Amino acid sequence: MTKSALITGITGQDGSYLAELLLDKGYTVHGLVRRSSSFSTGRIDHLYQDPHRKPHLLLHYGDLTDGQALTNLVLELQPDEIYNLGAQSHVRVSYDQPVYTLQTVGVGALNVLEAARLLNRSRPVKVYQASSSEMYGDVLETPQRETTPFNPQSPYACAKVYAFHQTVNYRRGYDLFAANGILFNHESERRGETFVTRKITRAAGRIKVGLQDKLYLGNLDAKRDWGYARDYVDAMWRILQHDEPDDFVIATGRTQSVRDFLELVFGYLDLDWSKHVEIDPRYFRPAEVDLLLGDGTKASERLGWTATTNLEQLARIMVDHDLDLARREEHARTFPNEFDA
Repeated sequence: MTKSALITGITGQDGSYLAELLLDKGYTVHGLVRRSSSFSTGRIDHLYQDPHRKPHLLLHYGDLTDGQALTNLVLELQPDEIYNLGAQSHVRVSYDQPVYTLQTVGVGALNVLEAARLLNRSRPVKVYQASSSEMYGDVLETPQRETTPFNPQSPYACAKVYAFHQTVNYRRGYDLFAANGILFNHESERRGETFVTRKITRAAGRIKVGLQDKLYLGNLDAKRDWGYARDYVDAMWRILQHDEPDDFVIATGRTQSVRDFLELVFGYLDLDWSKHVEIDPRYFRPAEVDLLLGDGTKASERLGWTATTNLEQLARIMVDHDLDLARREEHARTFPNEFDA
């Protein structure tokens, strides 16, 4: 029997990779998409161009903050699995939009859980909640594992802690298969361009072809445990295939600084990053998270999951993609009328 899944945040980095994975596994995939005046489906458009995938991918307008509409949709679709990936996910922006962040990240997760609880009365459903390493904040132990206390340092992290505990509460209180994946930083060529890794690779490609000269960043000493998003969505799926609902840290077990990533990216392009990068105080957080390093032992032992892409490989994947983008951009500027009728 064909399984079905509902993905919130399907148009984001993780949602697009997860949709690919599930479609390739034979799922029917439903995606929740916010209505806007412009299309936001760029990361999944290629799925509609594939005649084998397109019939099994269906999008539905909705919003995580509209609990009643979300419940109606879940009861109508009756998915076997729900992956809650939707959120206002930018940590720095959460300081500027704390209420909206709480509504989408915290209350949004609660709305998903409540809809699943109602469906679970008539048929089993499994829920994956996208938790975050940002919940550890000003870390109380290193490396961070499932038992490490949370110490959040941003509105985003606080909202994620709320969502995490609600997921555990629904698991215990309603016998719902609800699980948290505590994912450490995971990047890709589909990462939003305001996130630091993609900001760096996008700028480096443009600098290489002469489209820009400077890159403005904040804290270069922040250390993160960085992996490849394509690897990490496999962990999400494995978490919901586990015999019992549980919480798992998903990480590489290796931490490197923003400066380290700069050196990898610019070195790959034979550029000296110090000649192009300037520090801008606007990009510092009011409360910094200095070090995140995950211990993925539990996921390795119980799910059989380990990261397969290291940071050097990830940097090359992202740079190759963004250098190609920059070259196409430069070509379009040089020959602006090439495709005019």
